[in-house]
Amino acid sequence: MDQVREFLGILQHAFRNLLPIIIVVAVFQFGVMQQVPDNLWGMVFGLLIVVLGVALFLQGLELGVFPIGKNLSNQFARRGSLPLLMLFGFCLGFSAVIAEPALIAVAEQAEIISEGRIDALTLRLLVAFSVGAVVALGVLRALLGHGLTWYVIGGYLMVVVVTFFAPEEIVGLAYDSGGVTTNIVTVPLIAALGIGLAASLRNRNPLMHGFGLVALAVMVPMISVQLYGIVVYNFGEAGDVGNGLAMEAGAEAPVEPTGGSLLLGMVTDLLEMVRDVLPIIAVILFFQFVVLRKPLAHPHRVAVGFVLVIVGLYAFVVGLKLGLFPIGESMAEQLINLDGFLFLYLFAFSIGFATTMAEPALIAIGQQAEEAARGRLKGNVIRILVAVGVAIGITIGVHRIITGDSIHLYIMCGYALVILLTFLAPKHIVALAFDLGGVTTSEVTVPLVTALGIGLATNLDDRNVLIDGFGLIAFASIFPIVTVMLYAIAVERFGGRTRSSP
Repeated sequence: MDQVREFLGILQHAFRNLLPIIIVVAVFQFGVMQQVPDNLWGMVFGLLIVVLGVALFLQGLELGVFPIGKNLSNQFARRGSLPLLMLFGFCLGFSAVIAEPALIAVAEQAEIISEGRIDALTLRLLVAFSVGAVVALGVLRALLGHGLTWYVIGGYLMVVVVTFFAPEEIVGLAYDSGGVTTNIVTVPLIAALGIGLAASLRNRNPLMHGFGLVALAVMVPMISVQLYGIVVYNFGEAGDVGNGLAMEAGAEAPVEPTGGSLLLGMVTDLLEMVRDVLPIIAVILFFQFVVLRKPLAHPHRVAVGFVLVIVGLYAFVVGLKLGLFPIGESMAEQLINLDGFLFLYLFAFSIGFATTMAEPALIAIGQQAEEAARGRLKGNVIRILVAVGVAIGITIGVHRIITGDSIHLYIMCGYALVILLTFLAPKHIVALAFDLGGVTTSEVTVPLVTALGIGLATNLDDRNVLIDGFGLIAFASIFPIVTVMLYAIAVERFGGRTRSSP
């Protein structure tokens, strides 16, 4: 009975989280466009499915993913084997990314854009190895007690330098490939690994040393993919890769019939979700039973948790396709046709804020940060700061598409600002701020932002869809880091004045 009451509370919470999206869509559709959207009730039904999916997913995280991640970290830390811990980190990072559907789509798109110079499978392996290596590095950082500051400053200086030399055709996709590595499943699992490791070690602060793995998992693929792009554009040759876009966001039906059967199509899609999560489960079970040789604590609870995660994720994706993608694409096209771009900027800001507030991964990481900070931070404050940052970033990214400016200058200036703020921000907030930049690019934000960018580049004159249509995800990742750090700087200085006043 208590679990039912807890789930109903999570369900109510999930509905409140989606309210900003509903309000934004309603205001622009009925207030600005003054039109009733086609298939209104289908979209309403889709939103209800999204609410149910988010609730099931969060319940599954609490039952299965978080406990097993922290438990494994604690057991490895007690054994004190650095190579074993780093191997576990590498395998976890690699397995979480290699079967990621969004990465598969981005890799296929990269092959098309590069006219065959970039191989989709090679790109996926490169990104997966990058994430695996960076999680292993993050484990080493936590064990050595190093702060994140110099890791991210050195890394993002390299990002800026590589971006300067990278071909224009690959920059946007490189940043997108970094963003899609942090999804609704991998973010909580990687965060649980870092926090569990920091909590189990002496003289380690979970807030300072537990966070940062997600940030590194976003950063390194940006570097490796651009380096790969530089090599293939200088030495590779174009080939025949077919025609058309591989990643038209929201173009596919919510459920594709298999063999003429819609039910069979749903089962097939659900099995694909299982396939995406299976590498992670396999790594966890291997290290638990083969390496540690210990049984799982509460195996039935963990199994139910993973089932809820898979079913919740499936319902979540289907609900998005039914409820938000169609109206998002049509509204973007309609807003471009209005006089001036004011409403387009307002829509970009509003939808960036609303989608981020509904991100399940952000909700989960916000709760973990609140627990790690022991009352110094509030999960809802974190979510609002991140949502404002994403809204600002997407608005600036939309402005870049409208003006036709090069993405290079915007990206380099953005990360230069991030590096400056890293020196000024309180040390305890740096790792969390960079992690929050990665959390924003998950299952809600990426498809809607991608659809917006492609829609703008398609409907504006003299814009190349393959170059200008991608890269908005980079802006959605940069500016949450800025807003969180600025807030922490302001609180530290304001708090100091308050304590010193009579």
